[in-house]
Amino acid sequence: MGFRRHGPFQAGDQVQLTDPKNKRHTITLKEDGVFHTHKGAIPHSDLIGQPEGSVVRSSGGTDYLAFRHLLQDYTLAMPRGAAVIYPKDASMIVGMADVFPGARVVEAGVGSGALTCFLLRAVGPEGHVTSYERRPEFAEVARKNVEKFYGGPMDDNWRLVVGDLVASIDEIDVDRVILDMLAPWECVDAAAKALTPGGVICCYVATTTQMSKTVEAIRDHGCFTEPHAWETLVRDWHVEGLAVRPDHRMIGHTGFLVSARRMADGVTPPPRRRRPKGTTEEL
Repeated sequence: MGFRRHGPFQAGDQVQLTDPKNKRHTITLKEDGVFHTHKGAIPHSDLIGQPEGSVVRSSGGTDYLAFRHLLQDYTLAMPRGAAVIYPKDASMIVGMADVFPGARVVEAGVGSGALTCFLLRAVGPEGHVTSYERRPEFAEVARKNVEKFYGGPMDDNWRLVVGDLVASIDEIDVDRVILDMLAPWECVDAAAKALTPGGVICCYVATTTQMSKTVEAIRDHGCFTEPHAWETLVRDWHVEGLAVRPDHRMIGHTGFLVSARRMADGVTPPPRRRRPKGTTEEL
């Protein structure tokens, strides 16, 4: 992962330009390149050698703020073969599934590669991600997006497999299995065989029906702890002096997450204890 994330801009860097209306453009710097907009042109040479956080002015007199883009910005703007996992959900997967530096991770349903970018950053140069994608055209889009963000091939710690997870998986003792697909309940047994005891399975699904089937499949399998299902909602706030209020728009439902931990072989999970109907007392 040799892609530069700090220092003065150089040719080959991807730079995000933001205008006064907060419209963002991402460009790849070239020695003789020019960024054209209806607000005027900006030669790339005006940026090369400048520090991040600089302001550059177009020939039309509009100022643009220049930074290297954040991963969340890149994933929302990347070319798509399939829908991307929103940064709020990718962040929750990395955090709540505890994807750590050096982890061995298997993901299925690569889509456009957004989650893959987050996973590769989380596992670091000592970790490894294996990604399974059934559709070759989606796999190719994901490969291009990942390699563009990281500045080249990721062969040392990423393997992209075109094929079905259940039929193709050959990993064992992996730390995390992430499933982003229409029917993750069909892959629960394969995930259980691949995971090391204590490992985490995390599934991303779009509908309540999918969530219910996934939870029941994990629960019935017998090798996992009681599954945990949740979703996250993001609401921005307007803060201007004493005018403090929530924005009228928010990022609401994008998907549900279901997670559980792999138990040791031969261990039966304790029976669930439910609160009796009509009482508020904890058991």
